[in-house]
Amino acid sequence: MPTLRTLQPGDEVSLEAFLLQHTDTSMFLRSNWRAAGLLDQSARFQGTYIAAYIDEIIVAVAAHFWNGMIVVQAPVHLTEVVQAVVAQSGRVISGISGPAAQVAATKSILGLSNRPTQLDEFEILFSLTLRDLQIPQALVSAKVKCRLPHPDELELLTEWCAAYNVETLGRRDTLSLRPDCRLVIEARQATAMHWVLVAENTPVSYSAFNASLPDVVQIGGVWTPPALRGKGYAKSVIAGSLLDARSQGVKRAILFTNDNNQAAQAVYRGIGFLPTGEKYGLVLFEETQA
Repeated sequence: MPTLRTLQPGDEVSLEAFLLQHTDTSMFLRSNWRAAGLLDQSARFQGTYIAAYIDEIIVAVAAHFWNGMIVVQAPVHLTEVVQAVVAQSGRVISGISGPAAQVAATKSILGLSNRPTQLDEFEILFSLTLRDLQIPQALVSAKVKCRLPHPDELELLTEWCAAYNVETLGRRDTLSLRPDCRLVIEARQATAMHWVLVAENTPVSYSAFNASLPDVVQIGGVWTPPALRGKGYAKSVIAGSLLDARSQGVKRAILFTNDNNQAAQAVYRGIGFLPTGEKYGLVLFEETQA
């Protein structure tokens, strides 16, 4: 039987050694502990981490983060770490993510199989070595430009974030949506983790990194307003963000997208992304408040 422990400052090396064995499906875990450490005081990116050890080596991890998301990386002893992290954190569960089969099993373990969801998907994981990035001609010719948003654009990006949450993540347009999105946009602005594409001085598309490490970044939140789609803007904003990352020494990018989203898959393949063969699970439960 494994030994279960709540991870604390000082456990970073052993945690990272384990997560590096599962790099593509551990981006949130790796990025969050690097951003906020292993203490849990409910600040942004913080969470409670429970690890299963065998012979003093981590073999499974589950974390319950500040935003209610449970993130798993537990090829063995999933039940033990999931039950322990929920008991330890005392948080409401807003969703689950991690390797697809583990996410499905976690729902069952926690008795949440029948709880209403706004999103419950197995996503295709895509990967790109950044030296193989295919740069759209519009970006090369400077017909469009990719840059960090200006402060006076954050209101627009909050609206785009809200639209993304409704269309892509199935969230309801409640009173809490825009304040939540504003916090996300402001956090990305503070850490320079998002980009706008500008055509003739007008923002036309958006992309962000939802997890960032020195060697690899994970793309999320890609949004082009419906009236501006079909013009190649999404390819350019993603490529522009990855050129910035590449200039800072990042070697690889990953992302995940819905099996049925052929348009998004075409965008990603168009700049060089290829499926890894793994599936990523993402469950977001319905909000309880109106």
